Amino acid sequence: MKASVQGFHDQQGNGALFEDVYLIEGKRTPFGKYTGSLSTVSPTDLGILASRAAIETAGVPAEDIDQTIVANIGQASADCFFLPRHIALYSGAPLQSTALLTQRICGSGMELLGQAAEQIALGKANLVLGCGTDTMSRFPLASYSARQGFQLGRPEFIDLLWEALNDTAAVPMGCTADNLAREYALTREEVDAFSMRSQERYASAQAAGFFAQEVAPVAPKGVLEMADYKPRKYRLNNREAVAADEHPRRTTMEHLAKLPCVFTKEGPTTAGSASGIVDGAAAMLVASGEYVRANGLKPLGRIRGFASTGVKPDIMGIGPVPAIRLLLAQMGLTLGDIDRFEINEAFSAQCLAVARVLELDQDKLNVNGGAIAIGHPLGATGVRLALTCLKTLQRDGKQLGIASACIGGGQGIAMVVEAC
Repeated sequence: MKASVQGFHDQQGNGALFEDVYLIEGKRTPFGKYTGSLSTVSPTDLGILASRAAIETAGVPAEDIDQTIVANIGQASADCFFLPRHIALYSGAPLQSTALLTQRICGSGMELLGQAAEQIALGKANLVLGCGTDTMSRFPLASYSARQGFQLGRPEFIDLLWEALNDTAAVPMGCTADNLAREYALTREEVDAFSMRSQERYASAQAAGFFAQEVAPVAPKGVLEMADYKPRKYRLNNREAVAADEHPRRTTMEHLAKLPCVFTKEGPTTAGSASGIVDGAAAMLVASGEYVRANGLKPLGRIRGFASTGVKPDIMGIGPVPAIRLLLAQMGLTLGDIDRFEINEAFSAQCLAVARVLELDQDKLNVNGGAIAIGHPLGATGVRLALTCLKTLQRDGKQLGIASACIGGGQGIAMVVEAC
C-alpha cells in the first residue's frame, strides 16, 4: 500500500480522505493559565519544547523530518515572523527541510495535521512535524497607525487578545454561544452542568494518570541550542517547573450558578462555562506507511480523513455539526460507527448545542473533560484534540474517533482518526 489522498468538495464544504498516513506520536506542554507559569515563554520556545518531546517520544531521528507545519494565531514575540522555521531548526529538523505557517484560527492545529497528510500523500514528504503553539498571555497591545502619526493625546492601541475573541463581522465569540443557547433552548442549569462535568471528568482522568502520557513537563528555565546558531533562553514566570495543566479547577454547581453572565444579559455563558485563555503548545509526527514500516514503528493511529465547512458567523459554534456530517457521508460512516468524540469546548453552550443537534451519546463525548477545564490555546488545540482522541481510543480499546472544533468567523473542522 502507498499513501494516497482523495479530495472532495461540494456546497457543504471540502476535505480529503487518506490511505496509509499515520500519526506516530505526540506530546504537548502543560497548558498554563492566563499570566501563569508559561506566560513569559514565547510561542516559538513552547513550540520547540513540545516538538522536541514529540520527536523523542516517537523515536524517530529529527534529521528525517522533511517538512514542518506550524499553527500560531497570536504573534506574541519579536521573532514571530521566523516562528515556523525556528521551531523546525531548533527541534532538529535538517537545514534543507522546509517550514510553513498555517492559520484557520481555532481549527489551525487540526488543519496542519490534514495539510501534513496531504503533503505525504502527494509524495512531497515521508515525515512531517506538526506543531501548534500560542502564548495567549503575551498577545500584544498594538498600534496600527503610529507610523502615520496621531492627534495629540489620542494614541491608538488595541488589545489583540480581545480582538482574537471578537468577530468584527458579527459579534464576540461568547455571544455566539449565547445565540446557540437561545436557538436550542439550553438552560443555564444545563450549561453549568456541562461545565461541571468537564471539570470532573478532567479531574478523574488526571488522577488516573491519563494526561501524564501526553504532557511533557517544562523546566523552570532552559537554553535551547542549535549548532552554529544563537541559543534561545527561556524562564518560567513562577521560576518553578510545571508538569500539569494550570487552568482546571474544582468547583460546584452552587458556585457556577453564582457567576454573572459576561456576554449578554440573558446569558447563559459565564467565566465558568467558557474555555480558558491559556498558554501552550502541542506537536505530533505524521508519516507515510512506507516510513512507518521501514522503521518498525508502532504509531498511535491513522488519519482517515478531514473536512471543513462554513456556517453563519453569529452561530459559529455549530460548525462541528456540518463538518462531521460531511466527513462521515464522504467516508460512508455513521455517527454510530464512532467510538469517541473530542469536540472542542469553546463554550459549554456551544459544545452542548453540537451534541444536541447530532444527538451524541454523552458517554462518548470528551470523556476526559475538555477545554472548559484544560483551556484553549488557539493554535495548539486541534493537535491536542487529535492526540487526546487517539490516546483515549488506545486506552479504551476502541477504534474510530472524531476530533472536531468550531472556528471563529463561522467555520467548522473535523477529522476521523483510527487507532492502531
